[in-house]
Amino acid sequence: MKRRDKVNYYLDLAEMVSQRCTCLRRWYGAVIVKNDEVISTGYVGAPRGRKNCCDIGECIRVKLNIPRGERYELCRSVHAEANAIISASRDKMIGSSLYLTGKEAETGEYVKNTNCCSMCKRLVINAGIERVYIRDTKTDYRMIEVKDWIENDESLEGVFGY
Repeated sequence: MKRRDKVNYYLDLAEMVSQRCTCLRRWYGAVIVKNDEVISTGYVGAPRGRKNCCDIGECIRVKLNIPRGERYELCRSVHAEANAIISASRDKMIGSSLYLTGKEAETGEYVKNTNCCSMCKRLVINAGIERVYIRDTKTDYRMIEVKDWIENDESLEGVFGY
C-alpha cells in the first residue's frame, strides 16, 4: 500500500474539518500544523451562540449576488482560517503551516483558484504562519510562502476578490 504524502494527509484533515461548515455557499476547513503536530483546526461558521446560515436558510451574500472575495463584512460567518487561528496560541503558530481546503456547497467540487481572503491573509501574517497549502484537486495543491503576501501587498493596488 502506498502511503499518502504528508501535505495531502493534512489537506485531507482540513477537508474532514470542513464537513462541520454551516455556510450555504462554500465549505472550508483549515488545519494549522507545526513540526508534524496539529496545533488547531477551524471551519466556516457563525460566531458562537449566533444562528448559522444553514439554520436561517439564507446567505445574504448570495441574496445580494456578491462576488466571492468581496464584502465579507456582510457575511455571518467566521472563516476557517480565522477560527483555526483564534483557537491556537501565537507562540505555537510561529513558523507553522496552514492547510486549507474549500468545496462548493452546492456541487461538492473544489473551489477553483481559491485563496485566503484579504482579511484572513492579514490574520495569517500576524499569526506568524510561514506557509499556506491550498487544495486544488484531491491530489493537487499549491504552496504559498506567506512572506510573498507581505512583499506583494495587493491591498496597495485596490485589488478585490481572489
